[in-house]
Amino acid sequence: MGTEPMTRADLPNLTIEHARVYDEKWTLRKPFAIARGTATDVTVVMVELKGAGHVGRGECCPVAHYGESTQSVLAAIETMLTALRSGADWDQVHDTFPAGAARNAVDCAIWDLRAKQGGRPVWALLGMPQPHQVETVFTIGLGDAAAMAQAASEARAHDILKIKLGRPGDAERIRAIRAAVPDKRLIVDVNEGWSPDELPANLQAMADAGVLMVEQPLKAGADGSLAGLARPVIIGADESCHVAADIDRLIGSYNLVNIKLDKTGGLTEALRLLQRAQRAGLETMVGCMLGTSLAMAPALLIAQSCRFVDLDAPLLIGSDRDPALTYADGFVHPSTPQLWG
Repeated sequence: MGTEPMTRADLPNLTIEHARVYDEKWTLRKPFAIARGTATDVTVVMVELKGAGHVGRGECCPVAHYGESTQSVLAAIETMLTALRSGADWDQVHDTFPAGAARNAVDCAIWDLRAKQGGRPVWALLGMPQPHQVETVFTIGLGDAAAMAQAASEARAHDILKIKLGRPGDAERIRAIRAAVPDKRLIVDVNEGWSPDELPANLQAMADAGVLMVEQPLKAGADGSLAGLARPVIIGADESCHVAADIDRLIGSYNLVNIKLDKTGGLTEALRLLQRAQRAGLETMVGCMLGTSLAMAPALLIAQSCRFVDLDAPLLIGSDRDPALTYADGFVHPSTPQLWG
């Protein structure tokens, strides 16, 4: 991987003549449940930056669990766009804005516009190897054991599944799923749904089912309960890890961190987080909120270095942009310049 983008001297100068922000609603293919609730649609926020005959685009997904709403993200982006319209250098003001969905959309639009105006893909601007296809998990939403086992058995195109857990009966759920798909690789995402008292028995149940990794078993802030814990499976941080500065306090509690651009506030900080995790000896995963291929495309650059890839959101929506990423046989292919980067 190349040096961090904020320090690169050879990035093309940007010309921004027009900027706009707006929201879109996408209906999901079917209701999607996690420990915190069920979604039937998703609202994403779009940023478009125009200049020198090119358009750079970025997409983000406001997350209520992190105190975001569509309106708060739209307002935060307008503040950033005001700075850009006044001639601010994004590299200079990037760190003055908070991590989160709003900065993600702007940062990814900036990188897309840089690539288009400079005539070089983002991976080349960053000094990275050309990206290749990666295997992505397919997510099984939370439900009763029989329904989840059936959904897992129907996911025939995918050899690795991500199982949403986080409610009473999780041991029964994972046993039913394993019986239904004895040969598939499994990871689980608890979304902060277990208590410290439940943790040892649930982790053992996951190990007995051959689960490879358990993501965010406890509430963010309860990470200390994991320190020194006997762990029969890898434990990953999601809600507990947003930016590179979080890594130091997670060492000793987690084996892996999940990098999501809507948490980091864009590709720039996601690269910092990836590099900081690697230096700390932590494994990495790239994940996503709900969104279209436009939101997944920048994350594919992070995916090249990750043990686990969770970029299946367009499959959960069931429709996508045109052009879109190509998903086939459990793999997702790199973006074309027409989509992003």
